[in-house]
Amino acid sequence: MERLLTVEEAAPYLGARSERLARRLIAQRRIRFVRVGRNVRIPESAITEYVKANTVEPIARGRAA
Repeated sequence: MERLLTVEEAAPYLGARSERLARRLIAQRRIRFVRVGRNVRIPESAITEYVKANTVEPIARGRAA
């Protein structure tokens, strides 16, 4: 079974100092999450998917000859 992180545990993986970013992503439904009763948990794979989907690759610029 996959590890489920609390909002507080997920924040550092998202590059946030506080849980505010994680809570906003959940409220906007921009990241997968699981409700356990009234509590919210974020699967580790959801964080990996979110970071991968929002990673911007640099543009390779070649020098003109």
